[in-house]
Amino acid sequence: MKVAILSDIHDRLDHLESALKSVTAEGAAHLCFLGDFCAPFSLAQLAEGFQGAIDAVFGNNDGDQYLLCKIAEKFDHVTLHGHLAELHLEGRDIALNHYPDISRRLAESGAYHAVFSGHDHEQYTHLIKSTLWANPGEIMGRFGHPSYGLYDTETNEFVHVPINP
Repeated sequence: MKVAILSDIHDRLDHLESALKSVTAEGAAHLCFLGDFCAPFSLAQLAEGFQGAIDAVFGNNDGDQYLLCKIAEKFDHVTLHGHLAELHLEGRDIALNHYPDISRRLAESGAYHAVFSGHDHEQYTHLIKSTLWANPGEIMGRFGHPSYGLYDTETNEFVHVPINP
């Protein structure tokens, strides 16, 4: 199964719209979001623009967590986990967290097949022992070209996908 991995929208709805079109074209069946929606309306656009299951965690710039939770409640396909999500998808154990320092330690634990983090807006992929640890980059596009990631549960592989806003 293809899983779209997105992070750090920071209210760039134009970039999010382009990303969601690309995610759909790539055939992703599931979407994971790693934090920093910023305003709650970004979560609403994400939920309206992707019909598959969405699992999300908070970032450090998600100030109105109450309203984010209220919006998530309106969508049956959205689960807002708090600061850590532990998922089991198609036989893979996956952890989601906004912060790279925490996520690196989760990967080092060996408890997961894959760990995903955002926060620093950088694209990278590491293999720590047998655990994949990756950052999809940023939807925002402030520090580089906007991007997201695609994770394949069958192969445990991750690729970065540029967004053309």
